[in-house]
Amino acid sequence: MIISRQFTRLSLAGMLVGLSLAANARNAPEQASADIRRTSFGVPHIRAENERGLGYGIGYAYAQDNLCLLANEIVTVNGERSRYFGPDQLTVEERENQVSDLFFTWLNTPEAVAGFWKAQTQAVRDLVDGYVAGYNRSLTERRAQGLPQQCQGEWVRDITSQDLVKLTRRLLVEGGAGQFAEALAGATPPKAVAQAAGEGSSFQLAATRMQRFALDRGSNAVAVGSERSFNGRGMLLANPHFPWIGGMRFYQMHLTIPGKLDVMGAALPGLPMINIGFNQHLAWTHTVDTSKHFTLYRLQLDPKDSTRYLLDGQSLPMNKQTVTVNVKQPDGQTKAVSHVVYSSQFGPIVQWPGKLDWDNQYAYSLRDANLENDRVLQQWYAMNQASSLKDLQTSVHKIQGIPWVNTLAVDDQGQTLYMNLSVVPNVSADKLAKCSDPRVGLQLIVLDGSNSACAWDIDPNAAQKGIYAADKLPQLQRRDYVQHSNDSAWMANPAQPLTGFSPLISQEGQPLGLRSRFALDRLSTLSKAGPVSAADLQRMVMDDQVYQAGQVMPDLLQFCANDLGADAATLAPMCASLKTWDRSANLDSGLGFVHFQNVMEPLQQVPDIWRVAFDPKDPQHTPRGLALDNSQVTQAIREAMLASVEQVEKLGLKDDSRWGDIQVVSSGGQQTPIHGGPGTLGVYNAIQSVPRTDGKLEVISGTSYLQVVTFDDKGPHAQGLLAFSLSSDPTSKYSRDQTVAFSKKQLSPLPFTEQQITSDPQYQAQTIREQDEKAGKVAAQ
Repeated sequence: MIISRQFTRLSLAGMLVGLSLAANARNAPEQASADIRRTSFGVPHIRAENERGLGYGIGYAYAQDNLCLLANEIVTVNGERSRYFGPDQLTVEERENQVSDLFFTWLNTPEAVAGFWKAQTQAVRDLVDGYVAGYNRSLTERRAQGLPQQCQGEWVRDITSQDLVKLTRRLLVEGGAGQFAEALAGATPPKAVAQAAGEGSSFQLAATRMQRFALDRGSNAVAVGSERSFNGRGMLLANPHFPWIGGMRFYQMHLTIPGKLDVMGAALPGLPMINIGFNQHLAWTHTVDTSKHFTLYRLQLDPKDSTRYLLDGQSLPMNKQTVTVNVKQPDGQTKAVSHVVYSSQFGPIVQWPGKLDWDNQYAYSLRDANLENDRVLQQWYAMNQASSLKDLQTSVHKIQGIPWVNTLAVDDQGQTLYMNLSVVPNVSADKLAKCSDPRVGLQLIVLDGSNSACAWDIDPNAAQKGIYAADKLPQLQRRDYVQHSNDSAWMANPAQPLTGFSPLISQEGQPLGLRSRFALDRLSTLSKAGPVSAADLQRMVMDDQVYQAGQVMPDLLQFCANDLGADAATLAPMCASLKTWDRSANLDSGLGFVHFQNVMEPLQQVPDIWRVAFDPKDPQHTPRGLALDNSQVTQAIREAMLASVEQVEKLGLKDDSRWGDIQVVSSGGQQTPIHGGPGTLGVYNAIQSVPRTDGKLEVISGTSYLQVVTFDDKGPHAQGLLAFSLSSDPTSKYSRDQTVAFSKKQLSPLPFTEQQITSDPQYQAQTIREQDEKAGKVAAQ
């Protein structure tokens, strides 16, 4: 019911049924109920007496805002896209439906799903079961009103707890096996006549996705402690860069079980808990790490049979698993299509033409540590409940459920914490040296699959066989600051470098990303100016500074000032735009920013481009400058500039074009200009966008949930927003309101206390009860 506005009207028969249900409640699960209070931008504050009730409220509220999104993801993780939409259409991730279906059918077998569910605590099961019941109730109500246009079809159905397990398992393998869907679906023995789905262009798309993984799912984080903060307490900037569409799109909410839980932040679809957020005493965030979460094994095949492999000289048969998906045919009928997935004892065989070939001599097997991580939901729920930084750290040490991200946190006492404590294969530097080919490099770890001594080591102190124990992984607690922007653990704080770890965990002595260099530079500047304020942390993102411009613009302008010969007239307007550009990615930044991007992207591939090469002793300031005395570099600059002029003309951009005219996001037929730009250029407010046919760029990922949290004696004070807004339904009033606020750089207070919630000008409240829902269904019969 809507509190103080309307009450649910039940017929006498309905009330009698309700009494009957209550009388029998002792023999059934406790009837769930939840209060859903919404504040500005529709943010739900969900309160319940227990986990089942809380999950009930979360699932109901989420379906109100993102029914179609979750329904679509449920189809995906069940391997049913080809059945409903045909095999050749692409998923949100630009993966062919049939490839996606084969992968998820392999991943989410009934045995794997049942095993994951069995491993959960009762509290987690109650949260998930409640979520399912709440989502299904909302779906029933929406059906009665008429489903949104984008999810009208038989593929929209009630969900189950198993569906949410499948969603969670999909999340787990995002940093590993999930990047090899084409390679798994396309792997066939060398004598096979036909290849399964996944050939040709799909591999090119897959390679692009792998390269973009850290860009689309990157992040910035800064945790400031008592020695630097304005009031001697902890401060946190959380700036995850995640997709604006699909199954990795964050949802903002506040969860309360009186006396047990009070946490606010953002969560991924289908998760009944907070992934990034804050509570009364602490705040935390995550950044995608550089640790390895899987390894490949090169199998030496039996010369007599390419489906057998040699291990310690013994010939072993590969395991064969037939994966079958239903594929919609042109006439509307469905046809069962099967593919055999071969596996060694290390994991499934993957085949990537030209990279990981399966021939008569070798094949490659993939082992993903997160396939055995059934602790992830328990991990985040324990973090949600932590009452101190020590509690949070202890839970991560004990559970070890974080899949592929770092954790940065602060508390109200002014302590900061950095942990690179995710699930990492236990392969030491010594074992790597003995078991891998150094010519392969460290981008992909390829171990010798013919030698059992090259299997992952087992540490009895680890929460899972074959992974590193928590005390062997990088962590740092300080009272000045820790920061991270998707580099290794090495430079979380340069005053105390984290070194000496296996290359699978962290690699020191490597060039830092430009966002990390920007953060370290800005924090150094702020420390000289005095204590750091919340506004300072906001400005790190909202300034939209292009850090690389400071490193190379003087040289580009010097190049423009030189004699450009026959190209002078052609390049003059471009050089003028570079000179007047404000070196930022603001909405009103000029055409010079477009030219800068077009020039720097190809230059990154030129050898010896830098005037000052990378120095591991000075990673914060090197490399820098352009080597204008190198003719190869100057020729590359000239070619890149000429290409940019041509591209800008093709797009129809004018000299007075502004960045806000070019980079936009569309929702409900309306376009919103978006500031920010490529993180590879050192734009802290990293935004990924793709070209459209009209010359504009459409935002697909980047700054997502943004929060700045400080503390005082009364608890947390947070400001933030969800850049793409709460609802993915274009007809919802919450589909672009926060996007407009983000465009205007307007963070809002995040109501946390009861007084803040109820005094919000947009406050509205609703109570939902499972018993009312069931009574209403019976009364309607």
